[in-house]
Amino acid sequence: MVVTRFAPSPTGYLHIGGLRTALFSYLWAKKNGGKFVLRIEDTDKARNSEAAAIGIVEAFKWLGLEHDGEITYQSQRDDIYKTYIDQLLDEGKAYKCYMSKEELDRLRESQMAKKERTRYEGKYRDFSGEIPEGAEFVIRIKSPESGEIIVKDGIKGDVVFNVKDILDDFIIARSDGSPTYNFVVAIDDALMGINEVIRGDDHLSNTPKQIVVYEALGFTIPMFYHVPMIHNSDGKKLSKRDGATDVMDYKKQGYTPQSLLNFLVRLGWSHGDQEIFSFEEMIELFDPKDINKSASIYNTEKLNWLSAHYIKNTSNAELSKLLEEYGLILSSHDKAEILLDEMKDRSTTLVAMKENIDEILKVPTEYDEKASKKAFKEGWSEVLNNFLTKLESAQELHLPNDYHKLMEEVVEEMEIGFGKIGMPLRVAMIGKMGGPGLDSIMAILGKAESIKRLKKCIGTQRG
Repeated sequence: MVVTRFAPSPTGYLHIGGLRTALFSYLWAKKNGGKFVLRIEDTDKARNSEAAAIGIVEAFKWLGLEHDGEITYQSQRDDIYKTYIDQLLDEGKAYKCYMSKEELDRLRESQMAKKERTRYEGKYRDFSGEIPEGAEFVIRIKSPESGEIIVKDGIKGDVVFNVKDILDDFIIARSDGSPTYNFVVAIDDALMGINEVIRGDDHLSNTPKQIVVYEALGFTIPMFYHVPMIHNSDGKKLSKRDGATDVMDYKKQGYTPQSLLNFLVRLGWSHGDQEIFSFEEMIELFDPKDINKSASIYNTEKLNWLSAHYIKNTSNAELSKLLEEYGLILSSHDKAEILLDEMKDRSTTLVAMKENIDEILKVPTEYDEKASKKAFKEGWSEVLNNFLTKLESAQELHLPNDYHKLMEEVVEEMEIGFGKIGMPLRVAMIGKMGGPGLDSIMAILGKAESIKRLKKCIGTQRG
């Protein structure tokens, strides 16, 4: 059975790269009928943020990425880590190092002066001398001193590391007894049965250290998939401006979970030329072996295109429910169906959709100056007054076409172009140019509100 995990550190927000890793891990586990585990790596007590930990869980709930079992918190597993530290000490696979910070600094300075790789040289590895009185110690694991470590990677193939180039006897427990990242990650993955690890390739350099821990404790080494990074359009690391922001900010910006997940699955993975994937298709088709070996490029236009697609293909009932989260209540509006149908093709996000709807429903308090100059030219008042008379006397006005017929009557009777009525009427209704069809706007507003806005505009412009 495939068991994957996502193991974020709650020292900051869950960003888009982390979410992509979580999605890939989730899809691979579910495709194979396995388990997807969520582990919060909160051992760094000085930098941990409770708000960040809560935010990570909220993001998973919003996106529908349900983890199996309870969330594991590393901060609650100190006794487990201590047991394995003691085991390695007892077996002679780890040792206490009494080297002071000052000694280490002098060693590094000397190595740098010689243009050597900075590394701990193993002074206390097999130490038999006198231990400095009152000296604090860290615990180091005995790493191999020569040879190679091979990382079997499902994306990159076998990655070979020369031990002398990358390893020393690294610290597994600090002077205060707290365990280090590479040590606890290996233990947790082994004890939780994680047999396939999908993570960003910025972790590749850590993997040899984790393999040392696996081998020292006799654990089975999992299969690794190190996913290339997400870059901006310039081929550089994502910044906040590019999209490397809190995942929940995407919700605030009005993106739906489906559009964001579809966008992420295509960042570095593909299935032919297919662009639109249902969640079920993602699970059925995803295979980490198909992930590209090169970095993927973040493309906001692509995200907006996908978002627009999902909005257009979402039912009006569901859209109405989603818009409530952004403060727009349409359940009592008798023309909600017409309103949503009009806005589906005009909105890239739910926030944009709300703003577009607000532009129609909110009474304009002022009229766009540039639009007014274009719309209110000679003869405009006669045109609008003629339309107002027809509007007031009309009996059956429900659908957009009902209003359109009234506009056509004015155009034919006055022998004018459609723009002569369309431009001033549009400004009267919403205060500016642009927006959906005028007939739809008036059908949404209704007869009474359309008359009210028309009278207000005529009076204002004359004044």
